[in-house]
Amino acid sequence: QVQLVESGGGLVQTGGSLRLSCAASSSILDFNYMGWYRQAPGKRREFVARIATTSVTHYTGSVKDRFTISRDSTKNTVYLQMNSLKPEDTAVYYCNARNSHSKFGDDGYWGQGTQVTVSS
Repeated sequence: QVQLVESGGGLVQTGGSLRLSCAASSSILDFNYMGWYRQAPGKRREFVARIATTSVTHYTGSVKDRFTISRDSTKNTVYLQMNSLKPEDTAVYYCNARNSHSKFGDDGYWGQGTQVTVSS
């Protein structure tokens, strides 16, 4: 139904900033939640942040006060502003669109991911 394309990943130093973008092929307001997930080498994919159609946001504890999720519905684009980056933030970051209220699991639609590497 919808295609998602992430961009903005790269290599940054500890303490640096990066902004990820997720461009959707249809209205992001068609889904209850637009979110960001990440998967580090050898680890399971984990929830990072999401924004509801009401604009309510939620973050996993390890990124709270450092990351900010936002959207521009006129551009069908979701963003993840990442500040004060740490080596443990290194992962492939995936965009997700879902209607399920759960933050977990493999529900909905997924992008191909963008690599974020934070050097120490």
